[in-house]
Amino acid sequence: MTVSGQPRPPGLAVMHQRWTDLLFLHWAWDAEEIQKSLPPGLVADTFDGKAWLGIVPFFMRGVRPALLPPVPGISDFLELNVRTYVRDAEGNAGVWFYSLDCNQPLAVRVARTFFHLPYFDSEMQATKRGGFTEYSSRRTGTDEASVYRYQGQVSARPAEQGSLEEFLVERYRLFAEANGRIFSGQVWHKPYEISKALVPEWSAAPIGLAAFGEPDRPPDNALVSQGVDVRVYPLRRALKPASA
Repeated sequence: MTVSGQPRPPGLAVMHQRWTDLLFLHWAWDAEEIQKSLPPGLVADTFDGKAWLGIVPFFMRGVRPALLPPVPGISDFLELNVRTYVRDAEGNAGVWFYSLDCNQPLAVRVARTFFHLPYFDSEMQATKRGGFTEYSSRRTGTDEASVYRYQGQVSARPAEQGSLEEFLVERYRLFAEANGRIFSGQVWHKPYEISKALVPEWSAAPIGLAAFGEPDRPPDNALVSQGVDVRVYPLRRALKPASA
């Protein structure tokens, strides 16, 4: 089953934003270990029998509620998430986040309150130099920054239908858990245009912060995308409780 090319969800979007300069680092992972980390009601999604853990640093641009303009000093910030891929009781494919580091305190509080997502305050910096994006993130309360240096290697294009790359990046639904209930939210954007990434510097430390052992090998898959314009739709309670 493919997950790209999703139709626009019904109803009105509640937020607009642009995600840019994304790095997707992924490691193949034992599906049983991933399953143990998930709340009841979600099942680890696999590709050729393997689950996947990802680290995704990127830029958030023009983040704003629908019908309102961006606000200088608030609407642009950095984010780095640790994620895996799941399906719910109805078979819907989506993303489960273990953490989302962010250097915009207001965004952290809004996301925790209204979207039940595990956002964390972090000190983050990013620049572009010599064709590379240089990106660092240090979560508040930790000692070491995670540093990434990356660029695309070839011309970008949409992921091939049915490929691993499509499985990893073309996800239009997220899941969250609060008070014993699974919540689901949708986003909509054009398919990513991606290219293989050259990543001379990277860190798996965010996976360690997510209570997994840090992988002892380079990423099994590394991709870059220049970005997409995104519409975010309301978070809704799933049809079945997490304890079902």
